[in-house]
Amino acid sequence: MGNNTNKVLSFTSSLWIIILLTAINAPSWAASRAQEALLKPATSAIVDQRLKPKVVIINMFSSEGDVWQNVTAFQLVQNISVPGFSPLYPNASCTADGSICQLMTGEAEINAATTITSLVQSRTIFDLAKTYFLIAGIAGINPKVATIGSVTFARYAVQVALQYEFDARERPIGSPTGYIPQGARKPDQFPTTIYGTEVFELNASLRKLAVQFARRATLNDTAAAQKARARYASPSQIYKPATLPPAVVECDTATSDNFFTGRILGETFEQTTRLFTNRSGAYCTTQQEDNATLGALLRGHLAGLVDFSRVIHMRTASDFDRPHPGQSAAANLFGDTPGFEPALQNIGLAGVQVIQGIIDEWNETFARGVKPKNYIGDICGSLGGVPDFGNGCPL
Repeated sequence: MGNNTNKVLSFTSSLWIIILLTAINAPSWAASRAQEALLKPATSAIVDQRLKPKVVIINMFSSEGDVWQNVTAFQLVQNISVPGFSPLYPNASCTADGSICQLMTGEAEINAATTITSLVQSRTIFDLAKTYFLIAGIAGINPKVATIGSVTFARYAVQVALQYEFDARERPIGSPTGYIPQGARKPDQFPTTIYGTEVFELNASLRKLAVQFARRATLNDTAAAQKARARYASPSQIYKPATLPPAVVECDTATSDNFFTGRILGETFEQTTRLFTNRSGAYCTTQQEDNATLGALLRGHLAGLVDFSRVIHMRTASDFDRPHPGQSAAANLFGDTPGFEPALQNIGLAGVQVIQGIIDEWNETFARGVKPKNYIGDICGSLGGVPDFGNGCPL
């Protein structure tokens, strides 16, 4: 029994030696197929099917979004569902070639932040590395700076309501307002408690080009809007800009979730804008979303997904932020808004010119980007460089 076992083992060992030598001296089937594949030309490749828009239009609600359905320069023919968008506005709409897209964030800061964050993170749908973002909505307007129907382009966005707030009936003695910067004791003291979103500064060189494009448009106006403007005439001429026809204006924007109105609050936030921007900003438009939108885009830049130097802020004036002489603040807020329709129309009229300018000059100018000559970013210097406002952020 032992001799037979040894014979079997000897035979088995010899068989494995023969198999091993054969494998060493002759290429395997798998190796042969691999060699053949290397010698053959490639017949297929992975194709990036993501959309790479040149311009994304950011609106806030349906009336602003509907504007783009009536333009003739381009047609938004494909709807794309984007996870994380507002349940009210779950889709982005794009042209057939994907060069222009449009979305609605929903109103107020939380909707803007979540929608734009979702857009930035939609990496399987969009490649936004070279995209220009056109924030395009209606806004309140400071009658000291411009008038209803005007189209404004901002360099600074200031989160004016990010402050301590007292009921005006309980404000500190001697204070003209119930708003005091966080960490300060007086309204004219710079905040010492910084959250990082108080101010965003945009590319002034890009703004200049956008303004040039927008001024090609003939702006909409109505008799009702003209009548409303005339009421701001006064001997002091403090509101003279309010009485003039609509125009394209360079001035800055104030973000607040509160839809505020009245002379006292208007003047308070004029002061806040000057204070927070080292007296460089000119308080002009009021809205409820844009620091949130810019905050999400800035973080997208830090993640390498978007380019913050490619953001354009455009707001058209639908209503005055304070009453005309002899009018109450309540009457100003709850009365008719004859600037609403011209403001909506002028989003499209001016916006199309900006978009068309970018598309037409893509190869010559915009593909490589418009290099900013000013600081861009937040109050913390998150994108590099030194802010020309504020005192930096605590570590």
